[in-house]
Amino acid sequence: MTVLVTMGDMHPVGSASKGTPLAIASQAMVDGSVKSEPGFSPAIDASWVGQGADYIHNDPSGKHMRLNAHAVVKDKSGALVYLSYSGVVDITPELGLVLSGSPDAKTTAFGNSFIEMKFETGDEKLKVLETGVFLGAGRFVVEKGKPVVVEYKISKAAKGN
Repeated sequence: MTVLVTMGDMHPVGSASKGTPLAIASQAMVDGSVKSEPGFSPAIDASWVGQGADYIHNDPSGKHMRLNAHAVVKDKSGALVYLSYSGVVDITPELGLVLSGSPDAKTTAFGNSFIEMKFETGDEKLKVLETGVFLGAGRFVVEKGKPVVVEYKISKAAKGN
């Protein structure tokens, strides 16, 4: 499945007790979508509802961000789904340009951002999502004149032969 999250302003909070900076990307999670690939069951085609947040801790080295994101999406069927994901992002020079809003920023490649996504829902059709293990790889999509979008390609772990 593909998950798109529009980035917005970051709110640097700090963290005296943990020693690593905390930034909250609450406005980054007011727009997005979750859409399964053709043939995936159960099919989901959902959009962000309300406000989500990503609680981001940067490592003291400045080389990684640790994500802890939460949001609610609404499927076209009307079903509500709570999703959460955690993961690690390598802060590469290319990503540094994106995060700083540099005019030289370009879309990053997949391979430096990885997450585990979890789902919760009361919908009978979608509840099977709660029992899966979902892993994703992300990239930051930059288009001139538009907010940065984080795109995740999500896969469900499956039993091998």
